Amino acid sequence: MGLLVHSTKQLTNLNIEELRDYCLAKPGVTEGFPFGEDTLVFKVAGKMFLLTGLNAGNSFNVKCDPELAIELREQHPEVQPGYHMNKKMWNTVQMDGSLTDKQLCEMIDHSYQQVYKGLPKKLKAEVDQLT
Repeated sequence: MGLLVHSTKQLTNLNIEELRDYCLAKPGVTEGFPFGEDTLVFKVAGKMFLLTGLNAGNSFNVKCDPELAIELREQHPEVQPGYHMNKKMWNTVQMDGSLTDKQLCEMIDHSYQQVYKGLPKKLKAEVDQLT
């Protein structure tokens, strides 16, 4: 019963620290500011999987399978083609409380997996050792 309640909880109070903690809990993740002090970027083994603007703080960009990206955009108005990104493979997700924490986490997890599966074997092995 607790899991069901958790999966339908609305994230109207999600802040940048919670997003940061969730991303940094994943194996091999680092954070940085390669695009300037206003854009926080999370990478796995040096490859970007999520970025968010610190000024607005109410959205993030995640990598996505192209077919799933279209599907998510059709199902959720909060999911749009990636702002300043390759719109085929990146989505911008609004954190306005309309999507559940489960949905947001699934999008973040999918992005991480998309990047992880594209890593060379050697880098995958290094990440795997961190789990």
